[in-house]
Amino acid sequence: MQTQPPSPISAPSISAPSMRAWGVFGLLSLVWGASFLFIKIALAELGPLTLVALRVGFGLVFLLLVLRWQRLSLPRDPRLWGLLTVAGLFNTAVPFVLIAWSEQTIDSGLASILNGTTPLFGLLIAHLVLHDERITGAKLIGVVISFIGLIIIVGRNPGSGFFSNVLGELAVIAASLSYASTSVFVRRFLRDQPTTVLAIGQLASAEVFLLAGILLAEWPLRLPTLPITWLSVLWLGILGSGFAYLLYFYLIKEMGASRTTTVTYAIPVVGVLLGVLVLQEALEGRVLAGAGLVIGGVVMGNWRRAGR
Repeated sequence: MQTQPPSPISAPSISAPSMRAWGVFGLLSLVWGASFLFIKIALAELGPLTLVALRVGFGLVFLLLVLRWQRLSLPRDPRLWGLLTVAGLFNTAVPFVLIAWSEQTIDSGLASILNGTTPLFGLLIAHLVLHDERITGAKLIGVVISFIGLIIIVGRNPGSGFFSNVLGELAVIAASLSYASTSVFVRRFLRDQPTTVLAIGQLASAEVFLLAGILLAEWPLRLPTLPITWLSVLWLGILGSGFAYLLYFYLIKEMGASRTTTVTYAIPVVGVLLGVLVLQEALEGRVLAGAGLVIGGVVMGNWRRAGR
């Protein structure tokens, strides 16, 4: 039965983020920031589709164990599964594969930086379809400040191929658009679903598409043989997909779609810190300045007056 949507499109209002929500925001930034490094490591032995299928598979197993621990059950409503399938395709399968494919030709740091375009798309899309996430002066200024911070971080020369490999760069931007669109879709149509059910539904739907893709493009299946590849896949699956999705959907409910997508502004900062701690890269002053602008812009974009 078709129902007439409200006009304008509305969604339950959200309050100012709590300290707990900001803590989850920081944790999600760390997990996803490290994921770009592990994608690059795993691609040395695996194809993009195989890598993503293994990642999603391990994340799905992790979430099914969480579902059992929470004593919840999977939904049986066909319409709900239809919505979850759309979200799984455009919030998991498509962007995961695009990013993995891009890192075959561009640096992982550059991929994480380009992923910072997600909030720009998210802000615009949320403004168009959600009545309680309009673009305000503070949000716009915050986005601009954070984007300037990203430009400063890019200025540290992330790799010799920065201005080449255009297709790889466009693939990450397309993945960012897919992320932003689906975050609004989830807030509009799936907000009332339990977080674990949301994550499992998306990963399960995405895995079907990914397995079909392997049969068409990367068959016969090639499994990892190196311990570092298995470590990378397990990180990406259990933490980067399963655990991170629980955090992600929690934030959409608590902070809203456009605010949640600003987590991508902190991801390049995490990538730089990993370079210093793991790869002994030099920490430049402009990188510190860029990181400060990124974080400051995120805070300004989400600031609300105390009495509001």
